[in-house]
This record gives sequence, C-alpha cells and structure tokens, in this order.
Amino acid sequence: MVDDPDALPARPEAHDLSAQGHQAHQADQAHPPHPAHDLSTRLKSYEGHPAAVSATGKDPVNLPMIRHWCEALGDANPAYTGPQAIAPPTMLQAWTMGGLGGPGGPGGRDGHTGRAQAYDELLALLDASGCTSVVATDCEQEYLQPLRPGDEITFDTVIESVSDRKTTKLGTGHFVTTRTDVRVGETLVGTHRFRILKYAPAQARKKTPPRPRPVVNRDNAGFWEGVEQHRLLIQRCTACAALRFPWLPGCAHCGGPDWDTVEASGEGTVYSYVVMHHPPFPAFDPPYAVVLVELAEGVRMISNVVGTPYDKVRIGMPVRLVFQAYDDDLTLPVFRAAEEDAIAAEEAAVSAEEAAVPAEEAAV
Repeated sequence: MVDDPDALPARPEAHDLSAQGHQAHQADQAHPPHPAHDLSTRLKSYEGHPAAVSATGKDPVNLPMIRHWCEALGDANPAYTGPQAIAPPTMLQAWTMGGLGGPGGPGGRDGHTGRAQAYDELLALLDASGCTSVVATDCEQEYLQPLRPGDEITFDTVIESVSDRKTTKLGTGHFVTTRTDVRVGETLVGTHRFRILKYAPAQARKKTPPRPRPVVNRDNAGFWEGVEQHRLLIQRCTACAALRFPWLPGCAHCGGPDWDTVEASGEGTVYSYVVMHHPPFPAFDPPYAVVLVELAEGVRMISNVVGTPYDKVRIGMPVRLVFQAYDDDLTLPVFRAAEEDAIAAEEAAVSAEEAAVPAEEAAV
C-alpha cells in the first residue's frame, strides 16, 4: 500500500512547461484545491485508461470447466454437453480470470501478461485514501457469439468510470467500473462490465442485544396478560384457596384443577439473592443481582432489583413492584428498593411544590 497519495503520479502523465502551464501552477498554489475534490479529480483522471491490453485467457475454453460450472449451478442444459457443446454464456468472465498466482503471488497481481499499470495505480491511490476494503457490487454482460471448447480468448479491459465519493451502509468510498471486451481471434464475442466499491469500512455501532423473551404457553398466558396491564397476578386454587407462583396447571396442595387470580399488592422483601459474574450474557451487564422476592401474599418469585447496585442488595431488604419496559415489545415485573422508592417519591413531591411556587407568584 502507498503511504503517501502524493507519491503517485497524476494521470495523464504529462508535464506542461509552457508559460500558461506555469501560471496555472501558480494559481493552484495560491488557491489549493480541497483534498477531497483533489482526490476525486485524480481518480477520475484514470477514466479511459487501460486495465489490461491484449491479455490472454490462462486456459482455452474447455469441457472440464464447463462441467464444473454446470454441476455447481445445477444447470442440466444439453447444449453444454456432447461434441457440439457450447460454454454457458454467463461463464464469459471465467475465461478472463488470471487466478491467484503470478508475479505478486497470492493476493498480488494476477498471471495475465497484458495487465496495465494504471489499474494498480488507481487501486493504490484508493488504498492510500483509506478505501482499503473492496466488494463487488454488480456486473453487466453482453453476448455476441457462443464460445466453444478449444476457443482461445483475448481481451482488453478499460477503466470506464470512477464515481465521486459515495456513502453506503458498508462505508464511504468510490465505485470503479471496468469494461472488458472478449475476443476469439479478431471477433468480438462478448462484453463484460464489472463494478466494485473500494471503501473505508464504516465503524460498526454497538447494539445492545434484545433481552430474552419469556416462554408463553397455555399454563402461564394469564400471568403475561396481567403484566401487559401492569398487574401482577397470583393463582389461587378455588378448592383450598392456596396461592401458587409460578403458575401451574393444578394445585400442589389438593390437586384441584380449578383456579382464579389474586392481584399482588406489590410489597415484598428480598428472601435470597445471588450475584452473577460469569458467564456473561449479551443482554445483561454483569455483575448483577438476581433476587428471590417474598411477596406480602406469601409466595416467592425470581426477579431483579433495579436502581440499587448489586453490592447493596441485602436479605430482608424491603422492595416494591415496578413494571419496566425494556423495548417496545417487552415489559417485565421487577422490584425497586422501598427506600429508593420513598426517596424518589419525596423528590417528586419537592419538584411539584417548587413548580407550584412560580404559578402562585404569577397569580398574585
């Protein structure tokens, strides 16, 4: 990669030594172009320059390659087999590929003897500007004559266009389009237009993974319907009046299948807790406390205490139910320390009083 874009020659390679050229040079020095505009101008100067001249295919059109292609694509067209076989038209680019070898080795310049320097310079200039990544975006092909096994192809490639700087989801960069004319002897058999995006990768935004969704089934659907209404519902056996949580299809005391519900007051205490350090889970930020809350009604449920650091959670700590929305589709019953709730309520009352004073003064 070239570290200094200015070290690359400008295209076309010419030096204007006339008085007019000298004046233009002085004007450029007095009003230097914006770096982005200067880069775009230099990139566009490569348009029309060759990327390959009289290059030859590494192999003649051949049946083994045709067979591999058809097998890979599941194409059973009989036109591609037998003594009168032709090559699938969409293989046009395959016969121009130089492979991974060549003077530069894998990843370097390919094995075509006709490759022109201008294309390497263009890519190096893009690399030096930070556009180090590449992705093929699309291609267009025109077929003029079928290729047959034994045909030896030659081709010329030209840098057809270099776009202005574009911003995409992948990143910001330039689209480079090349056009390749493929020939057998002097006959033009097809044209392949190929476009790539050379870009500087966009910085990925760190997204918080969604919190796991509860498993809702016919046995607990009523509980989650209550949560949607910001009500914490406890099952009650209609035979023996025993309360049960979590929800079950039958009573563990008398075996009765029938039940109704009682809405919890929301008051409770921390019966037990554990602090989770490992393993980390994408939707959670360890360490955090998982608590077993004993509700005032006598049943216990697992949840979280929000608004209190994990190392401040204590057994016997009074808590109160709150419903916390984690996204548009998920609200969960969690708990807040009762004293935190009291402090928040007191602060809200003070704020309300302070807001009322200006209103009273305005009225006076």
